[in-house]
Amino acid sequence: MPTGPFINAAAIIGGAVAGATLGGKLPERVRANLPTLFGLLSVGLAFITIPKVANYAPVSLAAVIGTALGEWIGIENGFAKLAAAARTFADKLIPAKDGMPAETFIENYVSLVILFGFSGMGIFGAMHEGMTGEPSILYIKAILDVFTAAIFAISLGVMVAFIAVPQMLVQCTLFFLASLVIPLATPEMRADFAACGGLIMLATGLRIMGIKPFPVANMLPALVLVMPLSHFWTVYIA
Repeated sequence: MPTGPFINAAAIIGGAVAGATLGGKLPERVRANLPTLFGLLSVGLAFITIPKVANYAPVSLAAVIGTALGEWIGIENGFAKLAAAARTFADKLIPAKDGMPAETFIENYVSLVILFGFSGMGIFGAMHEGMTGEPSILYIKAILDVFTAAIFAISLGVMVAFIAVPQMLVQCTLFFLASLVIPLATPEMRADFAACGGLIMLATGLRIMGIKPFPVANMLPALVLVMPLSHFWTVYIA
């Protein structure tokens, strides 16, 4: 049962409702500084998962090849085009919040859909729970998302709560797909998968904090490559 995706969705809904109703009372300095803290928490989670690596060489190889593949495919550019297309469609469905231009509202809203539904932590967390039954990563994401949703709902309104629907669909799909891998995965493969996800969460945290704009979306193919590479490394090299 995919516990993490449901908890994560509930966090977004709760945060959005709280932000839309009570967010105006939150000091501006708190709104400005919380995202930096979220990035730091993502970095801290990476430091927990990376040291559990079984073989760092295949993890490194997966990260390099996966990122190169993502750059070649243009995953982040694809997200940008998707956002532009969705903005045009959403402009016909979602009215602008009072005091905010419609174009700004749609742009922020679509960007938030991508942030919640297709983040490296969410994708890795759903796959990790599907393979191990451990939802802790999505629990941590839920803690971050409840505050993020609240902050954005101050300006975008309760419509932020509806983002929980596509996010839950994405995470549940990844959960069930990853569960099919369990009979084929060794403990070493799972450890290397977790370490690879840790690298992506580290990149995500540094990007949120504005330290380095890593192409996090382009790094996601590494999660597909790392387990086969880990198996090959363990059987034929290590």
